[in-house]
Order: sequence, then C-alpha cells, then structure tokens
Amino acid sequence: MFTDQIHQAAEPFWEKSFEHPFIHELQVGSLPKDVFRYYLIQDRYYLSEFGKLHELIANEVDDAHGKQFLLEGAQGLKDGEIAVREGFFEQLGITQDEIDRTPIAPTAYNYVNHMYAELYRGTPQQAIAGLLPCYWLYNQIGQHLVAKGSPVELYQRWIETYDSDDYTGSVDQMIALTNQEADQSDAELRNKMQTSFVRSSAYELAFWQMAMDKQNWQVSA
Repeated sequence: MFTDQIHQAAEPFWEKSFEHPFIHELQVGSLPKDVFRYYLIQDRYYLSEFGKLHELIANEVDDAHGKQFLLEGAQGLKDGEIAVREGFFEQLGITQDEIDRTPIAPTAYNYVNHMYAELYRGTPQQAIAGLLPCYWLYNQIGQHLVAKGSPVELYQRWIETYDSDDYTGSVDQMIALTNQEADQSDAELRNKMQTSFVRSSAYELAFWQMAMDKQNWQVSA
C-alpha cells in the first residue's frame, strides 16, 4: 500500500520520535511539568489549525465518504481531543489568559504553515498526506507506551488518549483515505504526497525538541 511506502520513507524521523527524550521522560515520569505545560499550550495552537485544515480540505475533496470523515474529524477535534487537553489545562492551572499571552513557537508556526502550503500551493491530496503523521505517529507512540505506562497520572492519561479504540479507528480511516487518494493519483502527485508526509514527520520530531527547549522567538546571547 502507498501508506506502507511513505511510512518507510519517514522511518528515520519516526524512530527518533520514539527515542526522543520528551517521550522517554514522559514514560518514566521524569519529564518536567513546565516542559509538558509548554507542550500543551503549543499543541493547542497546532490542533486548532489542524481542525481548520480538515474543514478546508473537505471542501476540496470529491469523494463523499472522505469529505464526511474530514468534517467529522474537524468536529471531533473540537469536541474530543481539545476537550481532553482542556482537562490537562485545568489540572496544571493553565488559564485562557496565559494561552492568549503565549506566542506560537517557531516550530509550531512552521509546521502549521507547511500544511497550509501543501493545500494552497499544492493539492488536497498533498494536504491529506501532510495530516496523516499527526494521527498515525501519536497512535503508534500510544500503543508503544501504554504497556509500560507512566508513574505520573497526568502522563498516563496522555498516553491512553492515543491508544483508545476510538482514536485508533480514526487513524485507520485516515490511512484508508490517504491510500484511496493515492490510488487515484499519478506518480508525480504520489511523490508529492510522500514529500508532504515526510516533512510533516520531520516537524513532529522537531515538535518534541521545541517543547524540551521551550522554544521562543528570542535571540540567544
């Protein structure tokens, strides 16, 4: 399948994500709370745009089933994953004022812009491929970590979010949609879809490091 091919192309980035200190420390319980707090705020920005992209791509997709899935995905992000995040915000004392005052970090900004570019300067197919790593990588991380668990209840809840049956079902549908679009595309477009997928995978890896560094727009002395 096409998704097997692009997964293999992005494998070096995925392996580094599995091995990243953010993921390791989250699993063993040593990840500093301020790093996780920073990650959640930045991820909220990302997920907000991720949901908007679902709606925008749905408007460009001809297949009725694919369109419905993307629109449901957009609503699901509003009702589901963002709601889970807000539970984390409450536990960590993250306020709306703090969110409003915190600028989007360079890596998150660039990741979001990459996905918009795949849609507006590319094609809906490229944009779909660009969305897939967020679904698929998090699901694999959740499945990888859930057996070991984390001694920190907050981190364990984060892990379980991405190992749930509902989330895995959404991932399977997104993989199927990507394969369907690839099957209807020529070789040139499939290559562009692969590039989009690999670049998003690289940004997923960079996102972990962004959180560890609590990246900002300041120039280091």
